[in-house]
Amino acid sequence: MLFGKLLPREGNFFEMFNQHAERIVEAAHAFGQMVANYNDADQRLKYSLAVDTAEESADRITDEVNRTLHQTFITPLDREHIHTLINTMDDVADLIQDCANSMALYDVRHMTPEIMELAQLNEQCCQSLRETIKLLDHIGDTKVADAALKACDEVDRLESDADRLLRAAMSKLFREEPDVREVLKLKDIYELLESVSDKCEDVANVIEGIVLENS
Repeated sequence: MLFGKLLPREGNFFEMFNQHAERIVEAAHAFGQMVANYNDADQRLKYSLAVDTAEESADRITDEVNRTLHQTFITPLDREHIHTLINTMDDVADLIQDCANSMALYDVRHMTPEIMELAQLNEQCCQSLRETIKLLDHIGDTKVADAALKACDEVDRLESDADRLLRAAMSKLFREEPDVREVLKLKDIYELLESVSDKCEDVANVIEGIVLENS
């Protein structure tokens, strides 16, 4: 009986990664819907709460991964990779929630095209991450590994698009917005939104390292 208890166990990390990625996409989608329906107070609240729900669920999965990691003798990936990946993924969910909370904190009264575009890019980034993470369980296959690397490249491209959009948004804001208070709060919102795509790129970089080491 003791021998059975001491046998190495492999936690179901890939499934938990997939579940977390789904929660990230849910949070990004809910934020996008919050922005799209911002003038409707009821819808705004509904989707803001949906962001919170997705983030809280992501937190629980992160805790489960870290707990399982401590209880597992043999892991399917390097232990440091597992720890870094799930916690960097969780940073994405946290940042999306920060974006939603900041909209209320700064009392943003109206949507700008730039907020909507950044929200759309972030949702696309999160969707690309989800598709990449689905491949991790099979990266020993060369074709799957190549597909995962291409998906990481797509996240990098979207992050570059978000970076260019941020620069254009800042330029327009400082040139056209006469109210200093609006400038300050929109500047913070724009930068926070762009940080979501930055963090998605960080996740993609972790995945790229995992693929290159294990394929």
